Amino acid sequence: MGRSKLLAVAQSRCPRCREGNMFEGRIYGLKKQKMNELCPCCGFKFEIEPGYFYAAMYVSYAFSVAQVVTLALVTAYFTHSESPWIYVGVLFGAILVFAPFNLRYSRLVLLHFLSPKVSYNPNLACNKV
Repeated sequence: MGRSKLLAVAQSRCPRCREGNMFEGRIYGLKKQKMNELCPCCGFKFEIEPGYFYAAMYVSYAFSVAQVVTLALVTAYFTHSESPWIYVGVLFGAILVFAPFNLRYSRLVLLHFLSPKVSYNPNLACNKV
């Protein structure tokens, strides 16, 4: 039995086989995130067509808006401040902290949920011995 779609997204797995890693390394670290060109398990090419991941910018934008609005409301609730500099500092810091998360998960959401050309095939599972 394969992974569920949500678990595959959470673990940054291939949308086709749900086993191969889409990215090398961790989200946060000293090295720049690197996305694999092909799935190491089933050979699926992640960039379906040239410029495919430009569409991930829209998903990343939606993530950023949700994060900024949530943090603005939380900041207003806890600080009761009218100073715009508190909000600018909190929101700018949040954008920087969430940027690696948004990069990775916007691409994962695009491939797993928003790409009709891509579907799960359990027969492509890796043969682990």
